[in-house]
Amino acid sequence: MAKSFGDLSGLMKQAQKMQADLKRIQADLKERVVEGRAGGDAVVAYANGAQELLQVKIKPGIVDPDDIEELEDLVVAAVRAALDEARKMSEEETNRVTGGLGGALGM
Repeated sequence: MAKSFGDLSGLMKQAQKMQADLKRIQADLKERVVEGRAGGDAVVAYANGAQELLQVKIKPGIVDPDDIEELEDLVVAAVRAALDEARKMSEEETNRVTGGLGGALGM
């Protein structure tokens, strides 16, 4: 019976370490920036690893007042690409710590 408590204690220590590692990674991801591009770099969106959109840059001269829809589509595409990169980066870092359990744990 005492061995069971020892195993439980070890498991709790591992869980606490994993939790601390995940907090550290979340803070690190918030500082890391990825980008998504669309329209041959006409629009570039920047996001961090916390999947927050930080900035959108639009190349001067691509704005056609008669075709605003194209610019809107490029912005959406660039933002999606940036957020996809941020999501991938976050999943990779989380899986390093959790050994692939991140999805099962709702992370």
